[in-house]
Amino acid sequence: MKAAIMRAFWKRPERGRAGFARLVLAAYVLLALAAPAIAPQNPYDPLQIFGWEASSPPGTSSGGGYVYLLGTDGLGRDIISTILYGLRISLVVAVTSTAIAALIGVTIGVSAAYFGRWVDAVLMRIVDLQLSLPTILVALIAIVTLGPGIDRIILAIIIVQWATYARIARGVALSEIGKPYLDAARLLRLPTGRIIFRHILPNSIAPAITLLPIELGHAVALEATLSFLGLGVPIDKPSLGSTVANGFQYLLTGQYWISLFPGLALFGLIASINFVGEDVRRSLDPRSRSHDA
Repeated sequence: MKAAIMRAFWKRPERGRAGFARLVLAAYVLLALAAPAIAPQNPYDPLQIFGWEASSPPGTSSGGGYVYLLGTDGLGRDIISTILYGLRISLVVAVTSTAIAALIGVTIGVSAAYFGRWVDAVLMRIVDLQLSLPTILVALIAIVTLGPGIDRIILAIIIVQWATYARIARGVALSEIGKPYLDAARLLRLPTGRIIFRHILPNSIAPAITLLPIELGHAVALEATLSFLGLGVPIDKPSLGSTVANGFQYLLTGQYWISLFPGLALFGLIASINFVGEDVRRSLDPRSRSHDA
């Protein structure tokens, strides 16, 4: 049986990678949810942080008998704890911003296709303008304008991502506009909102679902980048990006663990999301399914 599993893995390596990625991503989510219960330390609680234990290397024993398996950062916070709590913030920011951006973008794209004329022209020119600019530039402009903070970085990522969903949803909605069921809805004089949200939108949302996991990975990476630059999550909040940033100044002194372990956790999270997203895309693409068969 083991040999059969290995043959299947090598015959379809993308299936094996996707299955492993799902397990890794599920583990990340469970660790984030269980962080308050399993983290050795609450990095938000100053009573649990001891300044004299700052920058302790991996394996150092604390005064209370606990062993810092991955060491501590420059503030004396346990690295394992900052990773677990950082996962919570990174995932909350990414999931919230991606979901809201998808909802806004799909609604705008469908509305542009339905109303057409000047509404379509104005909305699509805005979309074209944003998509012509580098993502990081749009994010930097947004976060500098809004200021740092978790709620503001969520808004900045929404501003970056909505246009992609709008472009895709508009293309799908245009193919739905001339179908008989919409002609019948107009003849029945159904309200415009009902036509858009009850008829066109559900039939235009599949490409957005395919795009969601990929954009989720982009959101995690973008939050980490902005936090690393000091423009995202405040440095006293342990997101994965800010945790990596906290240790950057210590690299030249040999205190590698402050950035290394959170960086590896961040890499694993983004990689697992991307692999799962690619598998979702393949499963929803008829051409991919027929090729695999």
